Amino acid sequence: MHTKNIRRIITKQLKRNFPNWNKMTRKSKKELTKQIMTEVVDKYDYSKILDIPIEELIGVEDQAPSAGIRSLPEMAFYIENFHSDNLFHFDALKKPYPEIVDPELQFIDQLIDDQIINSLIAPDSYSAVHRDIQPYQLFRMELLKIIKYPEISYRKFCSDEYFGRERKQNRRFVRLPLNTKTQADHTELCHFRRGLNFKQLMNVLVYFLHHFYRSGCLENAVIHGVDSSELPSEVNYPLCTIQIKGKKIRIYSDPDCDCGKRRNKRDKSHYVIGYRLHTLTAINPSTGHSFPLVSLVGAANHHDSLFLKPLIKLAQALGIDIKLVTADQAYHDSDGSVLNETGVYIVAPESEKANLPDNVLESPLRVACNDSCEIPMQFLGSTPEGHEFGCDAAPGECTFESNCPKSRIVSFDSGYFQPMPTFHGGSQDAIEIRKNCERPFNLMKKREGLEQTRVRSQQGVIVRSTLTTIVTLLLEMAGTRHKPKKKEDGQKELFAATG
Repeated sequence: MHTKNIRRIITKQLKRNFPNWNKMTRKSKKELTKQIMTEVVDKYDYSKILDIPIEELIGVEDQAPSAGIRSLPEMAFYIENFHSDNLFHFDALKKPYPEIVDPELQFIDQLIDDQIINSLIAPDSYSAVHRDIQPYQLFRMELLKIIKYPEISYRKFCSDEYFGRERKQNRRFVRLPLNTKTQADHTELCHFRRGLNFKQLMNVLVYFLHHFYRSGCLENAVIHGVDSSELPSEVNYPLCTIQIKGKKIRIYSDPDCDCGKRRNKRDKSHYVIGYRLHTLTAINPSTGHSFPLVSLVGAANHHDSLFLKPLIKLAQALGIDIKLVTADQAYHDSDGSVLNETGVYIVAPESEKANLPDNVLESPLRVACNDSCEIPMQFLGSTPEGHEFGCDAAPGECTFESNCPKSRIVSFDSGYFQPMPTFHGGSQDAIEIRKNCERPFNLMKKREGLEQTRVRSQQGVIVRSTLTTIVTLLLEMAGTRHKPKKKEDGQKELFAATG
Protein backbone atom coordinates (compact mmCIF):
# COMPACT_ATOMS: atom_id res chain seq x y z
CA MET A 1 0.00 0.00 0.00
CA HIS A 2 2.98 2.33 0.40
CA THR A 3 3.45 2.51 -3.38
CA LYS A 4 -0.21 3.48 -3.76
CA ASN A 5 0.26 6.17 -1.12
CA ILE A 6 3.38 7.55 -2.83
CA ARG A 7 1.53 7.76 -6.13
CA ARG A 8 -1.41 9.44 -4.38
CA ILE A 9 0.90 12.12 -2.91
CA ILE A 10 2.58 12.76 -6.28
CA THR A 11 -0.74 13.04 -8.13
CA LYS A 12 -2.16 15.33 -5.46
CA GLN A 13 0.81 17.69 -5.69
CA LEU A 14 0.63 17.81 -9.50
CA LYS A 15 -3.06 18.73 -9.44
CA ARG A 16 -2.69 21.31 -6.67
CA ASN A 17 0.48 23.06 -7.83
CA PHE A 18 -0.21 23.03 -11.57
CA PRO A 19 -3.88 23.81 -12.31
CA ASN A 20 -3.02 24.40 -15.99
CA TRP A 21 -1.47 20.94 -16.33
CA ASN A 22 -3.37 20.05 -19.51
CA LYS A 23 -2.04 23.12 -21.34
CA MET A 24 1.63 22.42 -20.57
CA THR A 25 4.03 20.81 -23.03
CA ARG A 26 5.07 17.19 -22.59
CA LYS A 27 8.68 18.26 -21.97
CA SER A 28 7.65 20.54 -19.10
CA LYS A 29 5.44 17.80 -17.63
CA LYS A 30 8.36 15.36 -17.68
CA GLU A 31 10.69 17.72 -15.84
CA LEU A 32 8.14 18.65 -13.16
CA THR A 33 7.02 15.06 -12.64
CA LYS A 34 10.57 13.83 -12.21
CA GLN A 35 11.35 16.61 -9.74
CA ILE A 36 8.26 16.00 -7.59
CA MET A 37 8.64 12.22 -7.72
CA THR A 38 12.25 12.43 -6.50
CA GLU A 39 11.32 14.75 -3.61
CA VAL A 40 8.40 12.60 -2.47
CA VAL A 41 10.35 9.33 -2.58
CA ASP A 42 13.34 10.80 -0.70
CA LYS A 43 11.19 12.20 2.12
CA TYR A 44 8.76 9.28 2.42
CA ASP A 45 8.67 7.36 5.71
CA TYR A 46 8.06 3.65 5.11
CA SER A 47 7.85 2.87 8.83
CA LYS A 48 4.60 4.76 9.45
CA ILE A 49 1.31 2.88 9.64
CA LEU A 50 -1.15 3.90 6.93
CA ASP A 51 -4.55 4.95 8.26
CA ILE A 52 -5.70 6.49 4.99
CA PRO A 53 -9.18 5.49 3.74
CA ILE A 54 -9.09 3.00 0.89
CA GLU A 55 -11.09 5.45 -1.26
CA GLU A 56 -8.13 7.86 -1.28
CA LEU A 57 -5.56 5.16 -2.01
CA ILE A 58 -7.43 3.97 -5.10
CA GLY A 59 -8.39 7.48 -6.23
CA VAL A 60 -12.19 7.38 -5.85
CA GLU A 61 -12.57 9.77 -2.91
CA ASP A 62 -14.46 12.18 -5.20
CA GLN A 63 -16.96 9.40 -5.98
CA ALA A 64 -17.98 8.76 -2.37
CA PRO A 65 -21.50 9.46 -1.03
CA SER A 66 -21.86 13.08 0.08
CA ALA A 67 -24.47 15.57 1.22
CA GLY A 68 -26.90 16.58 -1.48
CA ILE A 69 -27.13 13.18 -3.21
CA ARG A 70 -30.75 12.02 -3.08
CA SER A 71 -31.76 8.43 -2.45
CA LEU A 72 -34.53 6.66 -4.37
CA PRO A 73 -37.26 7.41 -1.75
CA GLU A 74 -36.15 11.06 -1.58
CA MET A 75 -36.19 11.33 -5.37
CA ALA A 76 -39.70 9.84 -5.52
CA PHE A 77 -40.92 12.48 -3.05
CA TYR A 78 -39.09 15.22 -4.98
CA ILE A 79 -40.68 14.22 -8.30
CA GLU A 80 -44.16 13.89 -6.81
CA ASN A 81 -44.11 17.36 -5.27
CA PHE A 82 -42.07 19.25 -7.88
CA HIS A 83 -45.10 20.60 -9.82
CA SER A 84 -47.42 20.91 -6.81
CA ASP A 85 -47.31 24.73 -6.96
CA ASN A 86 -47.95 24.93 -10.71
CA LEU A 87 -51.45 25.25 -12.07
CA PHE A 88 -50.46 23.86 -15.49
CA HIS A 89 -47.54 21.73 -16.66
CA PHE A 90 -47.17 23.22 -20.14
CA ASP A 91 -44.41 20.91 -21.39
CA ALA A 92 -46.47 17.80 -20.60
CA LEU A 93 -49.53 19.29 -22.33
CA LYS A 94 -47.61 19.73 -25.60
CA LYS A 95 -46.51 16.08 -25.80
CA PRO A 96 -46.40 14.05 -27.97
CA TYR A 97 -44.74 16.18 -30.63
CA PRO A 98 -45.61 15.17 -34.22
CA GLU A 99 -42.03 15.81 -35.41
CA ILE A 100 -40.68 12.99 -33.19
CA VAL A 101 -41.44 9.81 -35.15
CA ASP A 102 -38.79 7.41 -33.84
CA PRO A 103 -40.37 5.14 -31.14
CA GLU A 104 -37.28 5.26 -28.92
CA LEU A 105 -37.12 9.04 -28.97
CA GLN A 106 -40.88 9.21 -28.44
CA PHE A 107 -40.66 7.09 -25.30
CA ILE A 108 -37.70 9.01 -23.87
CA ASP A 109 -39.27 12.37 -24.70
CA GLN A 110 -42.43 11.39 -22.84
CA LEU A 111 -40.44 10.19 -19.83
CA ILE A 112 -38.12 13.17 -19.32
CA ASP A 113 -39.33 16.17 -17.34
CA ASP A 114 -37.19 19.09 -18.52
CA GLN A 115 -37.81 21.24 -15.46
CA ILE A 116 -36.75 18.48 -13.06
CA ILE A 117 -33.64 17.69 -15.14
CA ASN A 118 -32.77 21.37 -15.12
CA SER A 119 -33.07 21.54 -11.34
CA LEU A 120 -30.80 18.51 -10.92
CA ILE A 121 -27.92 19.48 -13.22
CA ALA A 122 -28.00 23.29 -13.38
CA PRO A 123 -25.05 25.04 -11.65
CA ASP A 124 -25.60 27.27 -8.62
CA SER A 125 -25.08 30.41 -10.69
CA TYR A 126 -27.61 29.32 -13.32
CA SER A 127 -29.89 32.02 -14.74
CA ALA A 128 -32.25 30.99 -17.55
CA VAL A 129 -32.65 34.49 -19.01
CA HIS A 130 -28.91 34.79 -19.62
CA ARG A 131 -28.70 31.58 -21.65
CA ASP A 132 -29.74 30.81 -25.19
CA ILE A 133 -29.47 27.05 -24.62
CA GLN A 134 -30.50 25.59 -21.26
CA PRO A 135 -28.79 22.71 -19.38
CA TYR A 136 -31.64 20.30 -20.04
CA GLN A 137 -31.20 20.87 -23.80
CA LEU A 138 -27.50 20.03 -23.59
CA PHE A 139 -28.40 16.94 -21.57
CA ARG A 140 -30.87 15.88 -24.26
CA MET A 141 -28.16 16.38 -26.88
CA GLU A 142 -25.84 14.05 -24.97
CA LEU A 143 -28.57 11.40 -24.82
CA LEU A 144 -29.35 11.80 -28.53
CA LYS A 145 -25.72 11.37 -29.52
CA ILE A 146 -25.28 8.19 -27.48
CA ILE A 147 -28.57 6.70 -28.70
CA LYS A 148 -28.38 7.47 -32.42
CA TYR A 149 -24.85 8.61 -33.28
CA PRO A 150 -22.32 6.99 -30.90
CA GLU A 151 -19.68 6.50 -33.58
CA ILE A 152 -19.25 10.11 -34.72
CA SER A 153 -17.29 12.96 -33.13
CA TYR A 154 -18.88 15.82 -31.21
CA ARG A 155 -17.59 18.31 -33.78
CA LYS A 156 -19.47 16.53 -36.56
CA PHE A 157 -22.52 15.95 -34.35
CA CYS A 158 -22.94 19.69 -33.71
CA SER A 159 -23.33 20.61 -37.38
CA ASP A 160 -26.07 21.26 -39.93
CA GLU A 161 -25.89 17.63 -40.98
CA TYR A 162 -27.60 16.62 -37.73
CA PHE A 163 -29.19 19.87 -36.50
CA GLY A 164 -30.02 21.76 -39.68
CA ARG A 165 -33.51 23.18 -40.12
CA GLU A 166 -34.55 20.10 -42.10
CA ARG A 167 -33.66 17.76 -39.18
CA LYS A 168 -36.90 18.53 -37.36
CA GLN A 169 -36.95 15.37 -35.24
CA ASN A 170 -33.52 16.01 -33.73
CA ARG A 171 -34.25 19.70 -33.18
CA ARG A 172 -37.59 18.99 -31.55
CA PHE A 173 -36.11 16.30 -29.29
CA VAL A 174 -33.48 18.71 -27.91
CA ARG A 175 -36.04 21.55 -27.85
CA LEU A 176 -34.37 23.77 -30.45
CA PRO A 177 -36.71 26.12 -32.34
CA LEU A 178 -37.78 24.85 -35.76
CA ASN A 179 -37.92 28.29 -37.41
CA THR A 180 -34.31 29.34 -36.76
CA LYS A 181 -30.82 27.94 -37.30
CA THR A 182 -29.87 28.11 -33.62
CA GLN A 183 -27.77 25.17 -32.44
CA ALA A 184 -25.14 24.35 -29.84
CA ASP A 185 -21.44 24.31 -30.60
CA HIS A 186 -19.35 21.26 -29.72
CA THR A 187 -17.32 23.37 -27.26
CA GLU A 188 -20.53 24.18 -25.39
CA LEU A 189 -21.20 20.48 -24.93
CA CYS A 190 -17.61 20.01 -23.76
CA HIS A 191 -17.99 22.74 -21.12
CA PHE A 192 -21.32 21.22 -20.08
CA ARG A 193 -19.77 17.80 -19.43
CA ARG A 194 -16.79 19.32 -17.66
CA GLY A 195 -19.08 21.35 -15.39
CA LEU A 196 -21.05 18.35 -14.12
CA ASN A 197 -19.93 17.31 -10.64
CA PHE A 198 -20.45 13.91 -9.03
CA LYS A 199 -23.44 15.05 -6.96
CA GLN A 200 -25.30 16.24 -10.07
CA LEU A 201 -24.47 13.04 -11.95
CA MET A 202 -25.75 10.83 -9.14
CA ASN A 203 -28.95 12.84 -8.73
CA VAL A 204 -29.82 12.62 -12.42
CA LEU A 205 -28.92 8.91 -12.38
CA VAL A 206 -31.26 8.34 -9.41
CA TYR A 207 -34.00 10.17 -11.34
CA PHE A 208 -33.82 7.57 -14.11
CA LEU A 209 -33.34 4.69 -11.65
CA HIS A 210 -36.61 5.76 -10.05
CA HIS A 211 -38.41 5.38 -13.39
CA PHE A 212 -36.53 2.15 -14.14
CA TYR A 213 -37.69 0.45 -10.93
CA ARG A 214 -41.26 1.51 -11.70
CA SER A 215 -41.11 0.21 -15.29
CA GLY A 216 -41.45 -3.46 -14.36
CA CYS A 217 -38.17 -4.57 -15.94
CA LEU A 218 -37.19 -6.06 -12.58
CA GLU A 219 -39.11 -8.38 -10.31
CA ASN A 220 -39.25 -8.26 -6.53
CA ALA A 221 -36.54 -10.92 -6.19
CA VAL A 222 -33.33 -9.46 -7.61
CA ILE A 223 -29.75 -10.70 -7.49
CA HIS A 224 -27.03 -8.08 -7.81
CA GLY A 225 -23.71 -8.63 -9.53
CA VAL A 226 -20.38 -6.79 -9.73
CA ASP A 227 -17.95 -6.89 -12.62
CA SER A 228 -15.42 -4.60 -14.28
CA SER A 229 -14.20 -3.68 -17.74
CA GLU A 230 -11.22 -1.69 -18.97
CA LEU A 231 -11.51 1.70 -20.64
CA PRO A 232 -8.24 2.54 -22.43
CA SER A 233 -6.96 6.10 -22.42
CA GLU A 234 -5.24 7.98 -25.25
CA VAL A 235 -1.92 7.76 -23.41
CA ASN A 236 0.86 5.41 -24.49
CA TYR A 237 4.06 6.28 -22.61
CA PRO A 238 4.66 7.44 -19.02
CA LEU A 239 6.25 10.78 -18.20
CA CYS A 240 8.37 9.28 -15.45
CA THR A 241 8.86 5.83 -13.89
CA ILE A 242 10.49 4.79 -10.64
CA GLN A 243 10.85 1.36 -9.04
CA ILE A 244 10.38 0.95 -5.29
CA LYS A 245 10.75 -2.44 -3.60
CA GLY A 246 10.11 -4.29 -6.84
CA LYS A 247 7.03 -2.27 -7.81
CA LYS A 248 6.94 0.42 -10.47
CA ILE A 249 5.26 3.79 -10.03
CA ARG A 250 4.33 5.38 -13.35
CA ILE A 251 2.98 8.88 -13.91
CA TYR A 252 1.30 9.66 -17.22
CA SER A 253 0.16 12.89 -18.82
CA ASP A 254 -3.25 11.96 -17.40
CA PRO A 255 -2.14 11.65 -13.73
CA ASP A 256 -5.18 9.61 -12.65
CA CYS A 257 -4.78 6.74 -15.12
CA ASP A 258 -2.30 3.87 -14.81
CA CYS A 259 -1.18 0.64 -16.45
CA GLY A 260 -2.86 -2.60 -15.41
CA LYS A 261 -3.45 -6.15 -16.61
CA ARG A 262 -6.55 -7.35 -18.39
CA ARG A 263 -7.95 -10.70 -19.41
CA ASN A 264 -6.24 -12.48 -22.28
CA LYS A 265 -7.71 -11.34 -25.57
CA ARG A 266 -6.69 -12.64 -28.94
CA ASP A 267 -6.17 -9.30 -30.68
CA LYS A 268 -5.14 -7.10 -27.74
CA SER A 269 -2.22 -6.65 -25.38
CA HIS A 270 -2.19 -8.18 -21.89
CA TYR A 271 -1.81 -4.66 -20.47
CA VAL A 272 -4.00 -1.59 -20.73
CA ILE A 273 -3.28 2.05 -19.88
CA GLY A 274 -6.34 3.85 -18.63
CA TYR A 275 -9.19 3.09 -16.25
CA ARG A 276 -11.44 0.27 -15.10
CA LEU A 277 -15.20 0.65 -14.82
CA HIS A 278 -16.57 -1.26 -11.80
CA THR A 279 -20.34 -1.64 -12.19
CA LEU A 280 -23.10 -2.93 -9.94
CA THR A 281 -25.79 -4.68 -11.97
CA ALA A 282 -29.26 -5.99 -11.18
CA ILE A 283 -30.07 -9.45 -12.51
CA ASN A 284 -33.62 -10.66 -13.08
CA PRO A 285 -33.46 -14.35 -12.03
CA SER A 286 -36.46 -15.42 -14.11
CA THR A 287 -35.19 -13.99 -17.42
CA GLY A 288 -31.44 -13.77 -16.77
CA HIS A 289 -31.36 -10.17 -18.06
CA SER A 290 -29.02 -7.81 -16.23
CA PHE A 291 -29.08 -4.02 -16.06
CA PRO A 292 -26.35 -1.56 -14.95
CA LEU A 293 -27.20 0.52 -11.89
CA VAL A 294 -24.17 2.49 -10.71
CA SER A 295 -20.43 2.49 -11.39
CA LEU A 296 -17.08 3.58 -10.00
CA VAL A 297 -14.14 4.56 -12.21
CA GLY A 298 -10.59 3.91 -10.99
CA ALA A 299 -7.12 3.47 -12.43
CA ALA A 300 -6.54 0.16 -14.21
CA ASN A 301 -3.71 -0.98 -11.92
CA HIS A 302 -5.78 -1.41 -8.73
CA HIS A 303 -7.11 -4.82 -7.76
CA ASP A 304 -10.85 -5.28 -8.26
CA SER A 305 -11.50 -6.27 -4.64
CA LEU A 306 -10.50 -2.78 -3.40
CA PHE A 307 -13.55 -1.27 -5.14
CA LEU A 308 -16.12 -3.65 -3.64
CA LYS A 309 -16.84 -1.77 -0.39
CA PRO A 310 -16.91 1.75 -1.92
CA LEU A 311 -19.25 0.56 -4.69
CA ILE A 312 -21.70 -1.15 -2.31
CA LYS A 313 -21.69 1.84 0.06
CA LEU A 314 -22.42 4.21 -2.82
CA ALA A 315 -25.30 2.01 -4.02
CA GLN A 316 -26.75 1.82 -0.50
CA ALA A 317 -26.50 5.62 -0.21
CA LEU A 318 -28.60 5.87 -3.39
CA GLY A 319 -31.28 3.71 -1.76
CA ILE A 320 -30.59 0.48 -3.67
CA ASP A 321 -31.52 -2.51 -1.50
CA ILE A 322 -28.69 -5.05 -1.73
CA LYS A 323 -28.60 -8.37 0.10
CA LEU A 324 -26.54 -10.68 -2.13
CA VAL A 325 -23.87 -9.89 -4.72
CA THR A 326 -22.44 -12.46 -7.12
CA ALA A 327 -19.03 -11.72 -8.60
CA ASP A 328 -15.92 -13.34 -10.03
CA GLN A 329 -12.85 -14.49 -8.08
CA ALA A 330 -11.35 -10.99 -7.97
CA TYR A 331 -14.08 -9.74 -5.61
CA HIS A 332 -13.71 -12.24 -2.75
CA ASP A 333 -14.73 -11.21 0.77
CA SER A 334 -12.12 -13.50 2.31
CA ASP A 335 -12.09 -11.85 5.76
CA GLY A 336 -15.80 -11.07 6.06
CA SER A 337 -15.17 -7.31 6.29
CA VAL A 338 -17.64 -6.46 3.51
CA LEU A 339 -20.39 -8.39 5.32
CA ASN A 340 -19.57 -6.69 8.65
CA GLU A 341 -19.50 -3.15 7.23
CA THR A 342 -22.33 -3.32 4.68
CA GLY A 343 -24.44 -6.35 5.65
CA VAL A 344 -24.12 -7.72 2.08
CA TYR A 345 -23.13 -11.31 1.26
CA ILE A 346 -20.58 -11.81 -1.51
CA VAL A 347 -20.69 -15.04 -3.52
CA ALA A 348 -17.79 -15.89 -5.83
CA PRO A 349 -16.24 -19.07 -7.27
CA GLU A 350 -13.59 -20.76 -5.15
CA SER A 351 -10.13 -19.31 -5.62
CA GLU A 352 -7.48 -21.76 -6.83
CA LYS A 353 -4.95 -20.10 -4.53
CA ALA A 354 -6.98 -20.83 -1.37
CA ASN A 355 -5.67 -23.72 0.71
CA LEU A 356 -8.00 -26.16 2.43
CA PRO A 357 -8.11 -25.77 6.23
CA ASP A 358 -6.77 -28.57 8.41
CA ASN A 359 -8.88 -31.72 8.60
CA VAL A 360 -11.03 -30.75 5.62
CA LEU A 361 -11.40 -33.05 2.62
CA GLU A 362 -12.96 -32.19 -0.76
CA SER A 363 -14.83 -34.19 -3.43
CA PRO A 364 -17.18 -34.30 -1.62
CA LEU A 365 -16.42 -31.60 0.96
CA ARG A 366 -16.14 -33.03 4.48
CA VAL A 367 -15.10 -31.33 7.72
CA ALA A 368 -13.62 -33.41 10.56
CA CYS A 369 -13.02 -32.38 14.15
CA ASN A 370 -9.35 -33.42 14.37
CA ASP A 371 -6.72 -35.67 12.82
CA SER A 372 -8.05 -38.79 14.50
CA CYS A 373 -11.77 -38.31 13.79
CA GLU A 374 -13.19 -39.56 10.47
CA ILE A 375 -16.87 -38.76 11.08
CA PRO A 376 -18.03 -35.75 8.96
CA MET A 377 -19.32 -32.80 10.98
CA GLN A 378 -22.62 -31.00 10.40
CA PHE A 379 -22.81 -27.35 9.35
CA LEU A 380 -24.60 -25.37 12.08
CA GLY A 381 -24.32 -21.78 10.89
CA SER A 382 -22.02 -18.76 10.71
CA THR A 383 -20.55 -16.52 13.40
CA PRO A 384 -18.44 -13.33 13.13
CA GLU A 385 -15.34 -15.55 13.51
CA GLY A 386 -16.25 -18.09 10.82
CA HIS A 387 -18.46 -21.10 10.06
CA GLU A 388 -19.48 -23.36 12.95
CA PHE A 389 -19.61 -27.15 12.57
CA GLY A 390 -20.95 -29.63 15.12
CA CYS A 391 -20.45 -33.34 15.69
CA ASP A 392 -22.91 -35.49 13.77
CA ALA A 393 -21.99 -38.82 15.34
CA ALA A 394 -24.67 -41.06 16.83
CA PRO A 395 -24.40 -41.94 20.55
CA GLY A 396 -21.60 -44.45 21.02
CA GLU A 397 -20.40 -44.17 17.41
CA CYS A 398 -17.32 -42.03 18.16
CA THR A 399 -14.47 -43.57 20.17
CA PHE A 400 -13.20 -40.08 21.13
CA GLU A 401 -16.54 -38.90 22.50
CA SER A 402 -15.27 -38.26 26.04
CA ASN A 403 -12.41 -35.96 24.92
CA CYS A 404 -14.03 -34.43 21.81
CA PRO A 405 -15.10 -30.73 21.89
CA LYS A 406 -17.96 -31.71 19.51
CA SER A 407 -17.76 -28.36 17.69
CA ARG A 408 -15.35 -26.45 15.48
CA ILE A 409 -15.15 -23.03 13.81
CA VAL A 410 -13.58 -22.76 10.34
CA SER A 411 -12.32 -19.26 9.56
CA PHE A 412 -13.47 -17.37 6.46
CA ASP A 413 -11.34 -17.69 3.33
CA SER A 414 -11.59 -17.19 -0.42
CA GLY A 415 -12.26 -20.87 -1.10
CA TYR A 416 -15.16 -23.02 0.02
CA PHE A 417 -15.59 -21.19 3.34
CA GLN A 418 -16.55 -17.68 2.24
CA PRO A 419 -18.97 -15.70 4.44
CA MET A 420 -21.68 -17.32 2.30
CA PRO A 421 -20.14 -20.78 1.78
CA THR A 422 -20.08 -22.17 -1.74
CA PHE A 423 -21.39 -25.56 -0.60
CA HIS A 424 -24.69 -23.82 0.14
CA GLY A 425 -27.30 -24.57 -2.54
CA GLY A 426 -28.19 -20.93 -3.16
CA SER A 427 -24.53 -20.01 -3.67
CA GLN A 428 -24.17 -22.31 -6.67
CA ASP A 429 -27.27 -20.81 -8.29
CA ALA A 430 -25.85 -17.30 -7.79
CA ILE A 431 -22.48 -18.31 -9.25
CA GLU A 432 -24.17 -19.84 -12.31
CA ILE A 433 -26.07 -16.62 -13.05
CA ARG A 434 -22.98 -14.43 -12.64
CA LYS A 435 -22.07 -14.60 -16.33
CA ASN A 436 -25.06 -12.38 -17.08
CA CYS A 437 -23.16 -9.47 -15.49
CA GLU A 438 -21.08 -9.18 -18.66
CA ARG A 439 -24.07 -8.29 -20.85
CA PRO A 440 -24.35 -4.61 -19.75
CA PHE A 441 -20.66 -4.04 -20.56
CA ASN A 442 -21.18 -5.33 -24.10
CA LEU A 443 -24.15 -3.01 -24.55
CA MET A 444 -22.45 0.02 -23.03
CA LYS A 445 -19.16 -0.42 -24.91
CA LYS A 446 -20.44 -1.63 -28.28
CA ARG A 447 -24.02 -0.40 -28.69
CA GLU A 448 -23.73 2.90 -26.78
CA GLY A 449 -20.19 3.58 -28.00
CA LEU A 450 -18.40 3.81 -24.64
CA GLU A 451 -15.42 1.94 -26.09
CA GLN A 452 -14.81 4.65 -28.72
CA THR A 453 -15.03 7.52 -26.24
CA ARG A 454 -12.17 10.01 -26.48
CA VAL A 455 -11.64 11.38 -22.97
CA ARG A 456 -8.43 12.47 -21.30
CA SER A 457 -9.36 12.62 -17.63
CA GLN A 458 -11.00 10.55 -14.91
CA GLN A 459 -13.80 13.10 -14.55
CA GLY A 460 -14.53 12.81 -18.26
CA VAL A 461 -14.77 9.01 -18.00
CA ILE A 462 -17.11 9.31 -14.99
CA VAL A 463 -19.45 11.67 -16.87
CA ARG A 464 -19.45 9.57 -20.04
CA SER A 465 -20.01 6.28 -18.21
CA THR A 466 -22.89 7.73 -16.16
CA LEU A 467 -24.61 9.08 -19.27
CA THR A 468 -24.10 5.70 -20.98
CA THR A 469 -25.67 3.91 -17.99
CA ILE A 470 -28.70 6.22 -18.23
CA VAL A 471 -29.07 5.53 -21.96
CA THR A 472 -28.80 1.77 -21.42
CA LEU A 473 -31.60 1.91 -18.83
CA LEU A 474 -33.75 4.06 -21.13
CA LEU A 475 -33.36 1.66 -24.07
CA GLU A 476 -34.18 -1.32 -21.86
CA MET A 477 -37.32 0.45 -20.62
CA ALA A 478 -38.32 1.36 -24.19
CA GLY A 479 -37.87 -2.28 -25.25
CA THR A 480 -37.36 -1.39 -28.90
CA ARG A 481 -34.06 -3.23 -29.34
CA HIS A 482 -35.04 -6.59 -27.91
CA LYS A 483 -34.60 -9.50 -30.29
CA PRO A 484 -37.92 -11.00 -31.38
CA LYS A 485 -38.65 -14.45 -30.07
CA LYS A 486 -38.00 -17.22 -32.55
CA LYS A 487 -41.10 -18.86 -33.89
CA GLU A 488 -41.42 -22.50 -32.98
CA ASP A 489 -40.85 -24.87 -35.84
CA GLY A 490 -44.09 -26.59 -36.80
CA GLN A 491 -42.22 -29.58 -38.21
CA LYS A 492 -40.70 -30.30 -34.80
CA GLU A 493 -44.18 -30.34 -33.25
CA LEU A 494 -45.35 -32.69 -36.01
CA PHE A 495 -42.45 -35.11 -35.49
CA ALA A 496 -42.97 -35.00 -31.72
CA ALA A 497 -46.67 -35.84 -32.13
CA THR A 498 -46.05 -38.73 -34.54
CA GLY A 499 -43.13 -40.11 -32.54
